[in-house]
Amino acid sequence: MYEEELDENGVDYYAIRPNKSQIKRDIADLAAFAEELAGLPLAQLNQFELDVELFKALVAASGMPPTGARKRQMKYISGALRKIDIAPLQEKLARLQSKSAHAVREHHAAERWRDQLINNEEDVLTRLLSDYPDADRQQLRHLVRSAKKELAHDAPHKYARLLYRYLKELLTQESA
Repeated sequence: MYEEELDENGVDYYAIRPNKSQIKRDIADLAAFAEELAGLPLAQLNQFELDVELFKALVAASGMPPTGARKRQMKYISGALRKIDIAPLQEKLARLQSKSAHAVREHHAAERWRDQLINNEEDVLTRLLSDYPDADRQQLRHLVRSAKKELAHDAPHKYARLLYRYLKELLTQESA
């Protein structure tokens, strides 16, 4: 008849083995993580603490076209990642991605403020100065006035760019 196989703790041996489907999901997650790493620019990839072989494999994969060779390279990278603890790498990647998302939000906010200031929307300057009390009121008024003149005369948008840079710096200082 059926004889149970128990380990030294009295636990069924088969209950310990991970689910086959779970193993496949883990491998697929690892492959997706490897793709994300291979898609990073070299400057960001240098920030990760990777062994030399894995780093070289990722650099090689990033330059490959999507063919069978890249597929094999990605499987090699996934296998190498299986041998190391990837939790710190995943945390580092998440931090990098959140930084870039935060930078995009700041960029859009600075553009919105600039456009509202130039387009004479009501009380925008007052609202900006109340939201960001560290802003230089005189410099802001000068940049807005000059940007409006440029817009009226179809001149190059030098002051609009300067206004954007000032607003972006202001938003960055406020969030830091």
